[in-house]
Amino acid sequence: MENDNRERLVKFLSSAGAASRRAAGELVKSGRVAVNGRTVLEPGARVAPGDQVTLNGTPVRPAEVRLYIMLHKPRGYVCTNHDPHAKQKAVDLIRTDPPVRLFSAGRLDKESEGLILFSNDGAYVEELTHPRHEILKQYLVRLTRPLSEAELERIRAGISDQGDLLRVRAIQPLGAARYRITLNEGKKREIRRITAAVGAPTVQLKRVRIGDLELGSLPPGEWRMLTPEEVTLSLKRG
Repeated sequence: MENDNRERLVKFLSSAGAASRRAAGELVKSGRVAVNGRTVLEPGARVAPGDQVTLNGTPVRPAEVRLYIMLHKPRGYVCTNHDPHAKQKAVDLIRTDPPVRLFSAGRLDKESEGLILFSNDGAYVEELTHPRHEILKQYLVRLTRPLSEAELERIRAGISDQGDLLRVRAIQPLGAARYRITLNEGKKREIRRITAAVGAPTVQLKRVRIGDLELGSLPPGEWRMLTPEEVTLSLKRG
């Protein structure tokens, strides 16, 4: 059938490393993407091999090499590519040759540390971050004090905060006000909001696992490429 080899414009943009798939849709709707010189406003539009795609007037070409990187984010760094006022950005700890535009698969807040994944493969980033894929993330958390059984049950039942229902997939006491917490969605500062709601604020938070991929012994501030097997582990669903 004619044009069977076309692909959706947002998939083309994400695969080329221009943006994650969700962000690519917003770029299209804002009128910043053109195909063969004509602005396209429909994210579901399709492009064929040989079509000329531009973003803000700059040609977008498929990524020749797709990179998958794990970083042990230290405390004090932010997970953003766009904040011009951020003095310490996690992505700046990664140096590739040649330089490649990378996107973080989810975020850790400035005060948190641990495993975060970067890639120029927008489809991979989208799969890691969208809640419907149910890829679990695991954290080691230290609080100001131990939680009572009633507080643990309240957390497991779900906590309403600022219009969000915050619910963990699992919380396991480790002793000395330390806990292992597993999340699916990971709303903004979710664990900190949950523990604050029960009166036991988070003192230390470290992400140690995504899917079946573990941070292991990688030191803070260091990064390394993932093997194909580790990419598969990171996408393991809960």
